[in-house]
Amino acid sequence: MKINHIIFTLASALLLTVPVMAQDSAAQSNEPVTVAVTTEEATQAEMVAGEDLEEEIGEVEESVGENLANFFRTMGFMNIEWRQVVMLFISFFLLYLAIHKKYEPLLLLPIAFGMLLTNLPGVLDPVLGTVTPVMFHQDLWAAFLDETNPAYHSYGTIMREGGLLDILYIGVKAGVYPCIIFIGVGAMTDFGPLIANPKSLILGGAAQIGIFVTFLCANALGLTGIDAITFTEAEAGSIGIIGGADGPTSIFLTSKLAPHLLGPIAIAAYSYMALVPVIQPPIMRALTTKEERAIKMKQLRPVSKTEKIVFPVLVATIVALILPDAAPLIGCLMLGNLMNVCGVVDRLSKTTQEDLMNIVVIFLGLSVGATATGDSFLNAKTLMILCMGIVAFGLGSAGGVLLAKLLNLFSKEKINPLIGSAGVSAVPMAARVSQTVGQEENPGNFLLMHAMGPNVAGVIGSAVAAGVLLTMLG
Repeated sequence: MKINHIIFTLASALLLTVPVMAQDSAAQSNEPVTVAVTTEEATQAEMVAGEDLEEEIGEVEESVGENLANFFRTMGFMNIEWRQVVMLFISFFLLYLAIHKKYEPLLLLPIAFGMLLTNLPGVLDPVLGTVTPVMFHQDLWAAFLDETNPAYHSYGTIMREGGLLDILYIGVKAGVYPCIIFIGVGAMTDFGPLIANPKSLILGGAAQIGIFVTFLCANALGLTGIDAITFTEAEAGSIGIIGGADGPTSIFLTSKLAPHLLGPIAIAAYSYMALVPVIQPPIMRALTTKEERAIKMKQLRPVSKTEKIVFPVLVATIVALILPDAAPLIGCLMLGNLMNVCGVVDRLSKTTQEDLMNIVVIFLGLSVGATATGDSFLNAKTLMILCMGIVAFGLGSAGGVLLAKLLNLFSKEKINPLIGSAGVSAVPMAARVSQTVGQEENPGNFLLMHAMGPNVAGVIGSAVAAGVLLTMLG
């Protein structure tokens, strides 16, 4: 066994040695020929190699310098315009109001941050010298609305070429977000005070006078001949809806009639809603006497569950039959309320009030804020929109108060005129203002539940008014 092992080892070694010897033979046969080189030739070769090395180093340094220059040219600081700087400071101010002053923070904060994002400089193309936006592209939406463009009303183009905010804005343009928010508003709204006191429906309707008066005034500005403050009928209707003090309704109507004014109108609507405690009390005191503000109203009657279930179904049916353009908003509002009062879909009602509504509010705020670019916001029309918006809001507050005073002339049971100002649909802030001003004259006066009737009626009224304007102008 040992001999066999030795023979196997020697044979293996021999077999392994043969290829190695063959390689050595081949290598010997291909050995390079040694050539003698003089000192002068070596020096010239070294000089040529040095020059090549210097050229390579120079090319690398030039490339690095060019890349650094391109980097600095593409920085946002190098491409920002003065309009963008102004809009950034406006967004900072709105963030301050939302966070520190707590003015409608749930929507004002995402709107302000959307404004911040859309006004940051885009990406510079070093070759073409053009700056391309990153998140929101106005040129895509201009093509979307251009009837002569092949991409007219093509959401596919937006999805392929748009940024994050463009995609989110589709929900605004299609009218999805405001309707979903109305489902949540309906689920959180108690129509009991309105059902118990049907007169409050009239007061809520009277508060919409600000919408139509402002529409007529904005439309009449075209007679001045001044281009900077001239509005089309569609733009005038969008401005007038600010008087309803209903943010989702303003966004819904403006996205249909004048999407280029969406940013200023949305910001005006939500800003004035937040300033209800500042704007309304002087108007209420100026239009009423001390005795009128001290009027006590009887306690409202209890409302049965059957009445609460029938009411949303009846209102949705009647409004949709009379005014189909108002059906999306009114239908969603009443759907949310029905889910709340019927008692058989509590899980859906809770989800709508909380999770679903919170998610949509974030998307709505960001995408609406994205439309507030420097070009669309910093002009004379925006200033006129803000001025006419507060006039519309003031007229709406005054309309409800004056109609309440008129009804008192023919009614045995007196109405405290202060509840008429709650007809603007800033729920429930306007109703709280009525309660506060009423208690200033009579600490034992409790108007909150009475004011909630016109308040929720104002939500219905503003949605109906939007439907009327959409039917007339859309």
